[in-house]
Formats: sequence, C-alpha cells, structure tokens
Amino acid sequence: MSVRSGEIVFVKCVKDGIPNRDPLNDSDARRIFGEDDGRVSLSDVSIKRDVRDYVSAKYRDGGPDRRRFVYCREERREDGKLLGRESLAKTVVERAGLSVEQVREDLPKAAFDVRVFGAVYSVEGESFHLTGPVQFGWAHSLHPVETKYVQGTVVMPSQDVRSDSEGRDTGKEQGTIWSTYILPLAVFAMPGVINATLAKEAGMDENDLELLLEALWRGTQHRQARGRGLQQPLLLIHVEYQDDFFRLGYLEEGLELTPGREAWLGGAPPTYLDEVSVNVTRLASVLGGASDRIARVRYWHNPVLKLVGELPGTPQPLW
Repeated sequence: MSVRSGEIVFVKCVKDGIPNRDPLNDSDARRIFGEDDGRVSLSDVSIKRDVRDYVSAKYRDGGPDRRRFVYCREERREDGKLLGRESLAKTVVERAGLSVEQVREDLPKAAFDVRVFGAVYSVEGESFHLTGPVQFGWAHSLHPVETKYVQGTVVMPSQDVRSDSEGRDTGKEQGTIWSTYILPLAVFAMPGVINATLAKEAGMDENDLELLLEALWRGTQHRQARGRGLQQPLLLIHVEYQDDFFRLGYLEEGLELTPGREAWLGGAPPTYLDEVSVNVTRLASVLGGASDRIARVRYWHNPVLKLVGELPGTPQPLW
C-alpha cells in the first residue's frame, strides 16, 4: 500500500542526562538559540540513530521479508576493523539474497533506513543520491533549560601499579575523577514530514511507515547510555493528507507547555513529569480547520503525560 504525504510530531522527555551532547561546548547540551533563549536541542541525526538502532536490534536477520536491514550502522570485520560504506552496502544486499552487482537498485530493497531516510553513496566507480521521503527537524525543548555541571570519582585506577627495574612503583593507586553536564528534566518536541512522491521513488511502503512510528517510540526506550539520561516517549501524532502536495507545516508550534518560561528560570524549576502538562488546544484547532484536507489523524499518548485539550483523530494502543 502506498504512503500518503503527512507530518509527525513526537514529544519525549529526558531526566538526569544530556540526550545529545555538543562536542564543541565541553559536551554540554546543544544550544542553537543562544543562552538568552535558554532552550536546548536534539539533532535529527540523534533521532534517526534511535530509530536505526531499534530496527537493527529487532530485525538482525532483516525480518521475514529480509527488507528490514539497516545500512547506516557500525559493523566490524573479524580483525576488528570497521567496514566502509561499500562493504556495508554489499554485506546488506548479500544478506537480503540480492545481487551485489546492483547496489543502486538493490540496497533500497534490503535496507529499511535507505528507503525511509535516503542515502548518499559514493565509492570508486559508483555513486548515487537517494533523497529520503521522511525528514525530521531538530527537536527543541518546550522550555528553557539550565544544565548542571557535576563531578564524581571512579573507584578503579586507570592503570595497574607495577614496579620498575629500580623498585619504584608506577601506575595509579587511586581512582579517577569524572565530570559531566546533566539536565534535571526536559521535554522536547520534534517535527517530521513524509513525502509521498519520494516514498514511491524510494520504495517506502505502509509497513515501513508503521515500523518507523514504532521505532520512534520504542527506540527512545531502547537506546541506553548513562550520559544520555533516562528517556521516555510521551506523545506521537501522525497526520496524513488527502493531497500529496499539501502540508500544514510546523505542527509542533501548536503545543504549549505548562508551567511557562518563568517557572523554568526560577529557583525551583520542575523536576518531575507530573509537574508539567502539554496543552494541545491550538494544535487541535489547526487540524480541525483543515479537516477537509486531512485523510487521517492518529496519536499515541503515554498516560504519564497530562494533556490539556482534546486531539482530533484516533488514539492508538501503545507498543
């Protein structure tokens, strides 16, 4: 079944970590709006990584149809060296039972992430560019965030203690000190668009769309790392349009978080999810005003998030 053009709004939260660090800013949270604005952001690359890691973990063998391999990932040879893009592509195509001599035609058939997100493939003697039908924007916090700089110690020394030829001890006898930035609580909203024309060109079908939505939700829960904090998906909205060339755009701007900016910049900002709520009244009005252009609205709501207002469309069971 063909995929309709549409939009996605995905809301998630993080506690006690930095979900997407900025290596140019001492690995603090990414800030693309500046200090005065106060909001922090997650890149679309980070969100796609969550999706890819989930699909790769769930369908290591490519799934029953061998169409759910992931191309953009890390894989090593037996000697521990990383595979390059050409070797990765041929490995994926071969595992799908397709021809390694037709990477341009067969890689999209085998790799879920190529059909959904596209790919830039350039090796000696062959190159192609496939624009992905699904594009995500940056996810921005719905409020200003003040990150905290914290330190701690590791009990294990970084080196064994050894005696040199003159009987002197070398190495470390004490543990090391670590330091990092964390944020107590942040709620992020991410927009996404789906292009029906590009979906046909890439071979993306309805099954790919359903897996993408599942991977957004469950991939957030699946991808774990201590420094990324504890993350939870809160709200996922999928809007499909009657006209493949129509788009409302910027649906995430219809969400409003309570309490407002002043509370987050005060001396006691919210640190628990039950202290906040998301008002969807404005978004519901936008969607209602274009009901004749909309084919379907579905949404997945984590009950731990308090919603103010009612969304149009059909609530879906969580995965």
